[in-house]
Amino acid sequence: RNLVDPAAVQALKDMGATLQSLRRYQVSLDLTGERVLQDGQKLMHSASANLDVAQPNRIRAATTTATSRRVLFFDGKKVSLLFPDSNYYSSADFTGTVGELIERLRSNYGIEFPAADLFAWGTPAAPFNDLQSAMNAGQAIVGGTLCDHYAFRQQGIDWQVWLTTGPNPVPRKLVVTSLGDDARPQSVTDFR
Repeated sequence: RNLVDPAAVQALKDMGATLQSLRRYQVSLDLTGERVLQDGQKLMHSASANLDVAQPNRIRAATTTATSRRVLFFDGKKVSLLFPDSNYYSSADFTGTVGELIERLRSNYGIEFPAADLFAWGTPAAPFNDLQSAMNAGQAIVGGTLCDHYAFRQQGIDWQVWLTTGPNPVPRKLVVTSLGDDARPQSVTDFR
């Protein structure tokens, strides 16, 4: 039996096409993650982020936690990182897309970018080849908006996404569950 519903995969492709068609947009994020202690107890941590995006190669991303603030600027030619609380500033030359920058930051420097998937969906970097299961899980109200709920499984993770209903779907919520830890820690991103 095929556990990958082609309609669920198509919904992701439609959402990716919508995201890639947006030339300029702003999105606010509430991010929640879990850290598992040695004794198995889970602790939640939270952050918020505001992204101002001009596709394909401009972004301002401000991330705030209880202990730090970080602002990343990318103008298509130079990327700059500012930590205003410690007066730390760094910049480097970089040309490419926002998605390419996010991948470089992750792979070369271990910097995780909030809602990095926004910049992969709708591109060849979108991870459709290794889906073990994909299904429509019904509908739900997220942030006062009717959404279609989809659930997916890939190597090492389960993930769910809630997409606005209608012809131009965008994500309203994303939940990722790690299968590599018996405690199944989750990260949750709420899009506003």
